[in-house]
Amino acid sequence: MSAPLKTLLTRPDRLAPGHRMCAGCGAPVAVRAVMRALDPADKAVVSCATGCLEVSTFTYPYTAWRDSFIHNAFENAAATLSGAEAAYRALSRDGRVQGRYRFVAFGGDGGTYDIGFQSLSGAMERGHPMLYVCYDNGAYMNTGIQRSSATPAYADTTTSPSGTVSQGKPQRRKDMTRILAAHGIPFAAQSAFTADFRDLHAKAEKSFACGGAAFLNVLAPCPRGWRYEARDLMKISKLAIDTCFWPMYEIEEGVLRLTYTPKKKLPVTDFLAAQGRFAHLFPEGEPSEAVAAVQEAVDREWEILGSLDGKRLH
Repeated sequence: MSAPLKTLLTRPDRLAPGHRMCAGCGAPVAVRAVMRALDPADKAVVSCATGCLEVSTFTYPYTAWRDSFIHNAFENAAATLSGAEAAYRALSRDGRVQGRYRFVAFGGDGGTYDIGFQSLSGAMERGHPMLYVCYDNGAYMNTGIQRSSATPAYADTTTSPSGTVSQGKPQRRKDMTRILAAHGIPFAAQSAFTADFRDLHAKAEKSFACGGAAFLNVLAPCPRGWRYEARDLMKISKLAIDTCFWPMYEIEEGVLRLTYTPKKKLPVTDFLAAQGRFAHLFPEGEPSEAVAAVQEAVDREWEILGSLDGKRLH
């Protein structure tokens, strides 16, 4: 990390307070952390896919963004930002733009894993010097808590409801971080700022310094969709990484490295039982067979990542 954490935390927020994001939401906390990693002298252009973050921080004529901000549709945040970045390079060559600009896109998992994947994949393949940040809350929270391909197995959502004939979403979530890393970009990583302050700061700095396209997948718990008390944001995030439900790692120049290994790996029951979206997995307070299936999947993924730690993937 080029700047000490205390220095980073004293930098002015580029996302101003007074926005309309819910109390206990992980997204604005993650945004503030990523934007603090910018050098104070840098200017920034921010692109934001339609979603909770956009509708709650930019309600015309008001904005919580201190940098240039572009509201995009669900599907084209990465395409718009890559065009802005290309224009900046052209104008800089002609001497019509001075100073250093950074380009950052934010999107929820709906606008990243699903609707916006085509434009994101294109931007990463072309290698635009830009950072795309997914604030992953595991569903389409802004439009009614519908399942997305980031929704974990067995989660209760409005389109994968639990009940007498269903235990929630039957499919496992998509591994977006490694999918984006497979594009050959210089840097891709998973983090959870609300659980480990230093981790996301360091990864955001690496993203801006890598000289090319970068992707950050940041766990962003949602109190409405996950059904926890707002005050438990930090607790939920910490349980996600200490159970290895949300592994923390980075892939830099093709080499994977685990960035957090819990001193004591907790059972995934601790994470699931703390959220209302998994309440149906604990009939009469006892874990069902589905919980064992989740534990098996988590253990298998953690074992795979451990076997890849320090190795080149591409």
